[in-house]
Amino acid sequence: MGRLTPKWLGLFIAFSVVGIFSSGVVLYTYYYLHNAPPLCTLNGESSPFPGVTVNCIRVLSSPYAEVADVPLDVLAVFWFIINIVMAIAYDRSRERVADRLLRILMYWRFLGLAIIPYLLYVEFAILHALCLYCTIMHSMIIADFIVITVYAYFNHRAKAKSVAAVD
Repeated sequence: MGRLTPKWLGLFIAFSVVGIFSSGVVLYTYYYLHNAPPLCTLNGESSPFPGVTVNCIRVLSSPYAEVADVPLDVLAVFWFIINIVMAIAYDRSRERVADRLLRILMYWRFLGLAIIPYLLYVEFAILHALCLYCTIMHSMIIADFIVITVYAYFNHRAKAKSVAAVD
Protein backbone atom coordinates (compact mmCIF):
# COMPACT_ATOMS: atom_id res chain seq x y z
CA MET A 1 0.00 0.00 0.00
CA GLY A 2 1.33 3.41 -0.96
CA ARG A 3 0.87 6.80 0.60
CA LEU A 4 -1.85 7.78 -1.90
CA THR A 5 -5.35 6.38 -1.75
CA PRO A 6 -6.44 4.64 -4.96
CA LYS A 7 -8.57 7.70 -5.78
CA TRP A 8 -5.64 10.13 -5.41
CA LEU A 9 -3.27 7.85 -7.30
CA GLY A 10 -5.85 7.53 -10.07
CA LEU A 11 -6.18 11.31 -10.27
CA PHE A 12 -2.40 11.76 -10.21
CA ILE A 13 -2.10 9.45 -13.23
CA ALA A 14 -5.38 9.69 -15.21
CA PHE A 15 -4.86 13.10 -16.78
CA SER A 16 -1.37 12.13 -17.90
CA VAL A 17 -2.72 8.99 -19.56
CA VAL A 18 -5.22 11.13 -21.50
CA GLY A 19 -2.39 13.50 -22.43
CA ILE A 20 -0.25 10.62 -23.69
CA PHE A 21 -3.18 9.30 -25.73
CA SER A 22 -3.83 12.73 -27.23
CA SER A 23 -0.15 13.20 -28.10
CA GLY A 24 -0.01 9.67 -29.46
CA VAL A 25 -2.92 10.29 -31.82
CA VAL A 26 -1.11 13.31 -33.26
CA LEU A 27 2.24 11.54 -33.48
CA TYR A 28 0.74 8.53 -35.21
CA THR A 29 -1.69 10.20 -37.60
CA TYR A 30 0.21 13.38 -38.47
CA TYR A 31 3.88 12.49 -38.14
CA TYR A 32 3.75 8.79 -39.04
CA LEU A 33 0.79 8.45 -41.45
CA HIS A 34 1.07 12.05 -42.72
CA ASN A 35 -2.69 12.55 -42.36
CA ALA A 36 -4.78 15.02 -40.40
CA PRO A 37 -5.72 13.68 -36.96
CA PRO A 38 -9.43 12.85 -36.64
CA LEU A 39 -11.82 15.76 -35.94
CA CYS A 40 -9.09 18.30 -36.57
CA THR A 41 -10.52 20.55 -39.22
CA LEU A 42 -13.77 22.42 -38.84
CA ASN A 43 -14.92 25.20 -41.08
CA GLY A 44 -14.84 28.77 -39.77
CA GLU A 45 -18.58 28.80 -39.07
CA SER A 46 -18.18 26.04 -36.47
CA SER A 47 -15.27 27.77 -34.82
CA PRO A 48 -15.53 28.31 -31.07
CA PHE A 49 -13.94 31.78 -31.32
CA PRO A 50 -14.35 34.53 -33.93
CA GLY A 51 -11.42 34.60 -36.34
CA VAL A 52 -9.97 31.34 -35.01
CA THR A 53 -10.60 28.00 -36.69
CA VAL A 54 -10.10 24.45 -35.50
CA ASN A 55 -7.28 23.40 -37.80
CA CYS A 56 -4.63 21.03 -36.48
CA ILE A 57 -2.76 21.00 -39.77
CA ARG A 58 -2.13 24.76 -39.56
CA VAL A 59 -0.89 24.38 -35.98
CA LEU A 60 1.15 21.20 -36.49
CA SER A 61 2.78 22.39 -39.71
CA SER A 62 3.79 25.75 -38.27
CA PRO A 63 7.37 26.48 -37.20
CA TYR A 64 6.04 26.77 -33.62
CA ALA A 65 5.18 23.05 -33.52
CA GLU A 66 8.79 22.00 -32.97
CA VAL A 67 11.70 22.82 -30.69
CA ALA A 68 15.10 22.02 -32.20
CA ASP A 69 13.42 19.80 -34.82
CA VAL A 70 11.60 17.81 -32.11
CA PRO A 71 7.79 17.95 -32.34
CA LEU A 72 6.14 19.38 -29.24
CA ASP A 73 3.99 16.25 -29.14
CA VAL A 74 7.11 14.14 -28.49
CA LEU A 75 8.08 16.49 -25.68
CA ALA A 76 4.52 16.28 -24.34
CA VAL A 77 4.66 12.47 -24.26
CA PHE A 78 7.89 12.64 -22.25
CA TRP A 79 6.41 15.28 -19.93
CA PHE A 80 3.36 13.10 -19.22
CA ILE A 81 5.46 9.93 -18.77
CA ILE A 82 7.78 11.68 -16.30
CA ASN A 83 4.67 12.95 -14.54
CA ILE A 84 3.37 9.38 -14.11
CA VAL A 85 6.76 8.01 -13.01
CA MET A 86 7.14 10.74 -10.37
CA ALA A 87 3.57 10.19 -9.10
CA ILE A 88 4.21 6.44 -8.67
CA ALA A 89 7.62 7.12 -7.08
CA TYR A 90 5.96 9.53 -4.65
CA ASP A 91 3.32 6.95 -3.79
CA ARG A 92 5.93 4.24 -3.11
CA SER A 93 8.64 6.30 -1.38
CA ARG A 94 9.57 6.82 2.25
CA GLU A 95 8.50 9.96 4.11
CA ARG A 96 11.70 12.01 3.70
CA VAL A 97 12.03 11.21 0.01
CA ALA A 98 8.28 11.62 -0.52
CA ASP A 99 8.32 15.22 0.72
CA ARG A 100 11.06 16.07 -1.76
CA LEU A 101 9.32 14.19 -4.59
CA LEU A 102 6.03 15.97 -3.92
CA ARG A 103 7.83 19.31 -4.16
CA ILE A 104 9.57 18.25 -7.41
CA LEU A 105 6.28 16.97 -8.82
CA MET A 106 4.64 20.29 -7.95
CA TYR A 107 7.41 22.21 -9.76
CA TRP A 108 7.26 19.82 -12.72
CA ARG A 109 3.54 20.33 -13.12
CA PHE A 110 3.97 24.09 -12.70
CA LEU A 111 6.52 24.03 -15.54
CA GLY A 112 3.91 22.40 -17.77
CA LEU A 113 1.35 24.98 -16.69
CA ALA A 114 3.75 27.88 -17.32
CA ILE A 115 4.21 26.91 -20.98
CA ILE A 116 0.49 26.90 -21.80
CA PRO A 117 0.01 30.71 -22.10
CA TYR A 118 2.74 30.85 -24.75
CA LEU A 119 1.18 27.96 -26.70
CA LEU A 120 -2.26 29.56 -26.51
CA TYR A 121 -0.81 32.87 -27.69
CA VAL A 122 0.72 31.13 -30.70
CA GLU A 123 -2.55 29.37 -31.54
CA PHE A 124 -4.89 32.36 -31.02
CA ALA A 125 -2.83 35.42 -31.92
CA ILE A 126 -0.32 34.17 -34.48
CA LEU A 127 -1.85 31.16 -36.22
CA HIS A 128 -5.56 31.94 -35.63
CA ALA A 129 -6.07 28.19 -35.40
CA LEU A 130 -6.67 25.70 -32.62
CA CYS A 131 -5.50 22.12 -32.51
CA LEU A 132 -8.11 19.97 -30.79
CA TYR A 133 -5.51 17.56 -29.44
CA CYS A 134 -3.27 20.38 -28.23
CA THR A 135 -6.27 21.79 -26.36
CA ILE A 136 -6.89 18.41 -24.76
CA MET A 137 -3.22 18.28 -23.65
CA HIS A 138 -3.43 21.83 -22.28
CA SER A 139 -6.55 20.86 -20.33
CA MET A 140 -4.85 17.78 -18.91
CA ILE A 141 -1.83 19.82 -17.78
CA ILE A 142 -4.14 22.32 -16.06
CA ALA A 143 -6.12 19.49 -14.42
CA ASP A 144 -2.84 17.85 -13.29
CA PHE A 145 -1.74 21.09 -11.67
CA ILE A 146 -5.08 21.53 -9.90
CA VAL A 147 -4.93 17.96 -8.56
CA ILE A 148 -1.38 18.30 -7.21
CA THR A 149 -2.21 21.68 -5.65
CA VAL A 150 -5.33 20.37 -3.91
CA TYR A 151 -3.49 17.27 -2.74
CA ALA A 152 -0.51 19.27 -1.45
CA TYR A 153 -2.87 21.60 0.42
CA PHE A 154 -4.73 18.77 2.14
CA ASN A 155 -1.51 16.84 2.76
CA HIS A 156 0.06 19.91 4.39
CA ARG A 157 -3.05 20.49 6.55
CA ALA A 158 -3.07 16.84 7.68
CA LYS A 159 0.62 17.02 8.63
CA ALA A 160 0.09 20.29 10.50
CA LYS A 161 -2.81 18.74 12.48
CA SER A 162 -0.76 15.67 13.37
CA VAL A 163 2.16 17.84 14.56
CA ALA A 164 -0.23 20.01 16.61
CA ALA A 165 -1.78 16.87 18.15
CA VAL A 166 1.67 15.62 19.21
CA ASP A 167 2.53 18.94 20.86
